[in-house]
Amino acid sequence: MTIKTANLGFPRIGRHRELKFALESYWSGKTDRAALLDVATRLRADNWRLQQQKGTDVIPSNDFSFYDHVLDTAVMVGAIPRAYGWKSGPVDLDTYFAMGRGSQGDSHANCGHSRHGDGVPALEMTKWFDTNYHYMVPEVSDGQDFTLTSQKPVDHFFEAKALGIATRPVILGPVTFLKLAKARPATFKPLDLLPKLLPIYEELLRRLSAARADWVQIDEPVAVLDLTEGERHAFSVAYKVLAKTVPNLKIMLATYFGGLADNLAAIADLPVAGLHVDLVRAPDQLDEALKVARKDLVLSLGVIDGRNIWRVDLSAIIDRLEPIAAARDIEVGPSCSLLHVPIDLELETGLDADLQSWLAFATQKLDELSILGRGLTQGKDAVRAELSAASKTTAARASSPKVNDPLVQGHIAGVNDAMKRRKSAFAERRAIQSEAIRLPPFPTTTIGSFPQTPEVRKARSDHAKGALSYMDYEAFLRKETEAAIRWQEEIGLDVLVHGEFERNDMVQYFGEQLSGFAFTQHAWVQSYGSRYVRPPIIFGDVSRPNPMTVRWWQYSQSLTDKPVKGMLTGPVTILNWSFVRDDIPRSETCRQIALAIRDEVVDLEKAGASMIQIDEAALREGLPLRHKDWKTYLDWAVECFRLCASGVADRTQIHTHMCYSEFNNIIGAIAAMDADVISIETSRSKMELLDAFRNYKYPNEIGPGVYDIHSPRVPEVKEMTDLLSLARQRLADDQLWVNPDCGLKTRKWEEVRPALVNMVAAARELRSTLAHDDQRIAGA
Repeated sequence: MTIKTANLGFPRIGRHRELKFALESYWSGKTDRAALLDVATRLRADNWRLQQQKGTDVIPSNDFSFYDHVLDTAVMVGAIPRAYGWKSGPVDLDTYFAMGRGSQGDSHANCGHSRHGDGVPALEMTKWFDTNYHYMVPEVSDGQDFTLTSQKPVDHFFEAKALGIATRPVILGPVTFLKLAKARPATFKPLDLLPKLLPIYEELLRRLSAARADWVQIDEPVAVLDLTEGERHAFSVAYKVLAKTVPNLKIMLATYFGGLADNLAAIADLPVAGLHVDLVRAPDQLDEALKVARKDLVLSLGVIDGRNIWRVDLSAIIDRLEPIAAARDIEVGPSCSLLHVPIDLELETGLDADLQSWLAFATQKLDELSILGRGLTQGKDAVRAELSAASKTTAARASSPKVNDPLVQGHIAGVNDAMKRRKSAFAERRAIQSEAIRLPPFPTTTIGSFPQTPEVRKARSDHAKGALSYMDYEAFLRKETEAAIRWQEEIGLDVLVHGEFERNDMVQYFGEQLSGFAFTQHAWVQSYGSRYVRPPIIFGDVSRPNPMTVRWWQYSQSLTDKPVKGMLTGPVTILNWSFVRDDIPRSETCRQIALAIRDEVVDLEKAGASMIQIDEAALREGLPLRHKDWKTYLDWAVECFRLCASGVADRTQIHTHMCYSEFNNIIGAIAAMDADVISIETSRSKMELLDAFRNYKYPNEIGPGVYDIHSPRVPEVKEMTDLLSLARQRLADDQLWVNPDCGLKTRKWEEVRPALVNMVAAARELRSTLAHDDQRIAGA
């Protein structure tokens, strides 16, 4: 029997974020296209060579992207909306970036610059399944024609081959691509376009075969979702065609992020040469997969967690796989692409020694794969020392006092139902809050953060290095905060924020002040485009030793008579945007975080805060992929939000913010959160997301985002008033707030200032319209 180690994908960003800096330099006009392409070539070569050095048998190619692999696929098959000006032939790099970032002015070549005037908005962006990675949502039309605009998978295969490295090209599968696509107009199903799309894939496979590729990895993660019979049939149609296109090119169909469950029989019956299954998210599917898989089907077993950073018990994995390896050909790999984990643990020099011994980043996961491969092919004795070390590490972590805190566990045991409910219903609270916090119709505010300028980042870095004293850093932050307060007053915002200049990240800032968290220096993970994050590591029980935000809120409120929101990150978002311990249920960790945030909410109210925003940007992205599991998750997620928000009096207005949320199927849970005001991202969807609130008759107040902060575009007043008019068609006027889609941390002041001025002007126009309507009604 043949046993190979296989990797499904490697992080694109570079050990030192080389891709980020190359992209942003290109977008700003500081470097040219040749320089950007050169960086990309070197990063790909480095990744291939590293995997080769680690002994990986099957190395992926075409897992590199300048922005996003779904966007790459849309461009490659010619699914480019007319607005981007593409007619035919190869797609210009700046057209590609315009689809990802939007463009300003008449030329896509200016897509990295912030100039006023007409431009093209970016495609919608949403989360890649239940990960923290974002993808650009393809748009397809009813009469869509597809064409192969490039052969990027072939080019990258040749590029690796020239280095003496044989690779397995990776492409996003046609069923997944169409299932993730958005229909424009929404009157047909994108999967109906499958017969038109398949010839493009056939041509690509022919070119890969001509390049002498012997395998291709086709990713079809939608196979782990709830599928209709028609969608299962689409898999059958697609792979009967693709398997016959070039019989000598073997297809490894890769599924991940969950179990195939009721789709397993249909997927295992496809005429492909290999099938990858995720045995981290769905370990129980192995036995059933072995029952239904053909004897000649190569099973790729995802036993190393591609989404978390804990070392595994290698001996236990080998014990599980040995009988299978003796009976059939297998590949051993990560559960999914390693895109979702940091690159190399060796870059971390400041971590606690015990904690560091418990971790494995992408490079170390390649080492784990190598050990598994050798253990399965040569026997356990060949890797006895490595297996023993892994087992000892697992045992040490489980018993460590750094992980387990009896005081926290006692605090959790004391939670009761009364702690999860506001004192009064929303209608009563609303009347009390309206009297206490007098605001105009369509009140304006922002989501919380203001631009983290180079000066802010430098001051933080200098302070961390000891080059800027605490007192000087504090003075700098106070100056930035006061300037932000004064500017917000000047333009006429109704509810202010302090700008969060003291915060490095909306999760990290809190995690650094909570017990049970650890932080890295270089463990970057791609969020979208050139935006990378360093997720905290939750390694132990969580508590709040001291207040975290009260002092900065008090200072900010002392500068103005207008209300300043207290700004917190909610427990579910902190959980979902962290690398979470895997030794207890996620729900238990979330409750611990909720109690810590509850303490902060109560302290802010005691200090005088009348509005407290608890951001749950990531609540929906934690939703399980299978509907049957939703209720369990939503029950504890909503409970955790209510637990942290319900310790205040009725007069205190609780806000929350949520990102990239399709609310139709979870609107009941959103309502159950019982926030007084919810702000959501709606500009890219042209307020379509509000339909869920209208249909549900959602009673609480809502701030639908009126401009897309993920693009450098500065929308004009009319664009915002048009969006607000669409919002008014869906919601009552007294429900509506006016705000951007999200926080403004990643934008530049030259983009933020005119955009917010226009936003305030749009709200004032709406108030004038409302006053005119009232006068007309009174006159009648």
